[in-house]
Amino acid sequence: MAAVEARASSIRDALHKSQTITDSMVAILGSFDHRLSALETAMRPTQIRTHSIRRAHENIDKTLKAAEVILGQFDLTRKAEAKILRGPHEDLESYLEAIDQLRSIIQFFSKNKTVKSSDGVLNHANALLSKAISKLEDEFRQLLTNYSKPVEPDRLFDCLPDSLRPSSDPPGQKNDGKSSEHQNKSLQPVIYAPLTLIPPRVLPLLHDLAQQMILAGHQQQLFRIYRDTRAAVMEQSLRKLGVERLSKDDVQKMQWEVLEAKIGNWIHYMRIAVKLLFAGEKKICDQIFEGEDSLRNPCFAEVTANSMAVLLSFGEAIARSKRSPEKLFVLLDMYEIMRELQSEIELLFGSKACMEMRESAVSLTKRLAQTAQETFGDFEEAVEKDATKTTVLDGTVHPLTSYVINYVKFLFDYQSTLKQLFQEFDDGDSESQLTAVTTRIMQALQNNLDGKSKQYKDPALTQLFLMNNIHYIVRSVRRSEAKDLLGDDWVQIHRRIVQQHANQYKRVSWAKILQCLTVQGGNSSGSDSSSLSRAMVKDRFKTFNVQFEELHQRQSQWTVPDSELRESLRLAVAEVLLPAYRSFVNRFGPMIENGKNPQKYIRFRPETIESMLNEFFESKTWTEPKR
Repeated sequence: MAAVEARASSIRDALHKSQTITDSMVAILGSFDHRLSALETAMRPTQIRTHSIRRAHENIDKTLKAAEVILGQFDLTRKAEAKILRGPHEDLESYLEAIDQLRSIIQFFSKNKTVKSSDGVLNHANALLSKAISKLEDEFRQLLTNYSKPVEPDRLFDCLPDSLRPSSDPPGQKNDGKSSEHQNKSLQPVIYAPLTLIPPRVLPLLHDLAQQMILAGHQQQLFRIYRDTRAAVMEQSLRKLGVERLSKDDVQKMQWEVLEAKIGNWIHYMRIAVKLLFAGEKKICDQIFEGEDSLRNPCFAEVTANSMAVLLSFGEAIARSKRSPEKLFVLLDMYEIMRELQSEIELLFGSKACMEMRESAVSLTKRLAQTAQETFGDFEEAVEKDATKTTVLDGTVHPLTSYVINYVKFLFDYQSTLKQLFQEFDDGDSESQLTAVTTRIMQALQNNLDGKSKQYKDPALTQLFLMNNIHYIVRSVRRSEAKDLLGDDWVQIHRRIVQQHANQYKRVSWAKILQCLTVQGGNSSGSDSSSLSRAMVKDRFKTFNVQFEELHQRQSQWTVPDSELRESLRLAVAEVLLPAYRSFVNRFGPMIENGKNPQKYIRFRPETIESMLNEFFESKTWTEPKR
């Protein structure tokens, strides 16, 4: 305990000493605070003077910098003015930079109107800018004009795929070329080379010039310059190609051969105009007026409007002209090209500004489809009601038959187009529609041939005529795509009709002469020769000779153009006539040969009859000597 007390006493002494030291330090610090306050009070006037001097320096710096900026603007104005006065010809890029500088200067002084002479500078800069934009308009016009030249036809043809380039064939062969193009177009890729209307290096300059004019509020001037320059060049390019404005009356007055050639050309013109000229124009229009839809679309619409109208007006004139069967194929060609170009037209003329042209193109496509369909109907009616007095004296294939069959065969080159055309007006099965129309045309032709066959006074020639014509129809169908459409049943039915007419010909033509070789209602075979007297036999031979010579003379002038059918018909006659004649000669010939002048009655040997039958249906003339 004594030790603890001693220890506690020691701690108390230490604490007391520490408190004494602390009090001494507080007293010393208090004296320092007093001295610092006095010092601060003494320094305050000096600090105020220093702060004022620093602020003055800062104000001077700001003023000097502001003056430098203003002086810089004046300097830029002088430099911009120098570039503007030199004009854009020497250095267009520098000129455009100078215009940007002027705009920046005008903006600067508009915000800093407190600067002395700011109004004067603004007036000067605005006048300078107006002069610069005026020169810019001239430069845009000159640059656009210099690089806007009509496109020569050869350049356009070089951009076409090989299969679509104009051939060197004479005009009369133009259809054959179209047909081969029609048949081969899916066999090779159709690639169009891009057409350059303005050099690519010039387009950025024109774009920059256009932007400056737009910024200056000169959109209308820009629009007029572009429209007038490019529209004129577009029209000149089409005129060089051969495009001309033709009215319905002009079309109506043209000879068919001339009109057909012009329609063939129009199909090429439409393809070239849409895929090359209009597409090229759209491309440069998009580049020059990039980001400026309010100008880009109206400019393109105005540049192409008149050219498109001229092209479509010719199509309308054809579609509205008097219908005739020969126009069906060119109408289908025209409809086909409009369908082919439909997606491109919708793409190129898709904007609101181009709506009228887009609708005109759609209207023409529908008009062509309607006229083609009506012409198709007219053809069917014309075939049935054809009243031409042309009579084929030899019973061969009638011109109407070959015309209709060639017409139908040619139609099958347009199967896909026809099916598409049917769908314009009817959502039904287009193949069934095509089958129905083809069947009706064939039936109309047969009905007409039945009528024409009644013009013959000789019923045998009537049957020969019908046999020839129906056979020609069947053979043509079997060798064409029409067989797949009409079917095997149709072919077999009409082959039987051909055979029926052949049988009718044999019955009508040879029944009477065979009667001369028949005894007592039977044939001439048999051993009993007493059934006919010598005089009766002579009379039979004389009658046979006269009738056979008449048949030979008349029917050797008739024609069976198909060699296989001709031989078949001769053989069918020979199989009936020769056995009957041989039998009659063998049976009754001895009665004549034992008398006077047997050759007067038995004038033909069976071999001679057979040889003369081979002269039937050879279309011999009356002036040829008789056998």
